[in-house]
Amino acid sequence: MAERRSPTDDVLCVAAADPIRVLLCDDAEGFRALMRSSLEDDPSIEIVGEASDGAAGVDAAAELQPDVVLLDMSMPRMGGLQAIPKMRRRAPRASIIGLSSLAAERMAAPSIEIGAHSYLEKGTDLEDIRAAIHDAARTGLSER
Repeated sequence: MAERRSPTDDVLCVAAADPIRVLLCDDAEGFRALMRSSLEDDPSIEIVGEASDGAAGVDAAAELQPDVVLLDMSMPRMGGLQAIPKMRRRAPRASIIGLSSLAAERMAAPSIEIGAHSYLEKGTDLEDIRAAIHDAARTGLSER
């Protein structure tokens, strides 16, 4: 947030930046609900949509053009590794964070090689997930 003083008085004005627009893409409805409620506690994050599989996630990313996509790597119809290149083509300004219960040693490098910004394991602390979203949004903005 940028701070500035009002020219007419000594009141501090705070100009709010636009929130980071996030798309949640995970086949576990309970996990999406937990992420939504936890992330929406942060006023700088707005959940703009949800998808329950990779194919629906690609379509949602194309329609919503989010800043960041939290993308589960193991889903029905189309997994994260198949969805990442399609999302990069259809929502090129979105930064993608791969998210899975699979070990980072196994999935991080392949995810990043095909276009993900980063990879997190599902057991990652919520504050670290928020920090990754902010980092992905900042990096995405500098590349736009």
